Amino acid sequence: MRRLRQRTAALNTVLLLYLIVCFVPSPVSSITVSSPAELHASKGDAVTLSCTFTSTSRPTSRMSVDWSYRPQSGGPPQTFFHFSSRAFLPTEGQFSGRIMWQGSPARGEASIVLINATLSDNGTFTCSVRNPPDVHGSPTSHTVLTVTPKAASVRFTDVAVLLAFILLPSGLITLGLIGRMFCPLKQNHQSRAYRSPIEVTEGEEYGTKPMKAKSNKSSCCDLYLMDSSDYEEECYTENKRLRDEVFAESQC
Repeated sequence: MRRLRQRTAALNTVLLLYLIVCFVPSPVSSITVSSPAELHASKGDAVTLSCTFTSTSRPTSRMSVDWSYRPQSGGPPQTFFHFSSRAFLPTEGQFSGRIMWQGSPARGEASIVLINATLSDNGTFTCSVRNPPDVHGSPTSHTVLTVTPKAASVRFTDVAVLLAFILLPSGLITLGLIGRMFCPLKQNHQSRAYRSPIEVTEGEEYGTKPMKAKSNKSSCCDLYLMDSSDYEEECYTENKRLRDEVFAESQC
């Protein structure tokens, strides 16, 4: 009876150890993968799809990385990148020639770069890492990528060229108009300049004063603003004044 009890106790101990080994999770068989939940980029940008992992076991040649993509419109995910000792880049499909491997397993890096992002790249990217014997935990992580059209940008050189083509001709025209407006005024000032003492007019030689010109001469701007009838009347008056001056000089 005593021997039977000893055998039963030994059997229970073995069974308990077996249950502990089989059902209690081991702390060395877990892996955690993390990546940003969302990424935003503009059309044509190079987007870094970051993925990092922590593992209790050192990465070996059996470690593998897989990247898959599910479109925004839905559907099953499609694996387009695989790493196992070396990178296997996509040679066909949507991401052909647009993927660069930037991972470093020794540092826990499994990132890739998506070159020349397009609007059709909108969707969910999933990073999966396997590092046996670490197979439990969270071996996958998801990132939602949103690509938007690039905003139109105006360069400083374009603005400078537009200003040059618009402001330069306008400035020249404005200066020309101002010059035409002040031209008669300048001529009047020149006519009033002092004369040399040796310059003697015919009337001054005999002690007579020359006839004073009419001070109400019309300027170019006044003539321009006159209508045809006023202009003809002004011309008739000016011609009559000139004839009277010639006649007065001939009498002297």
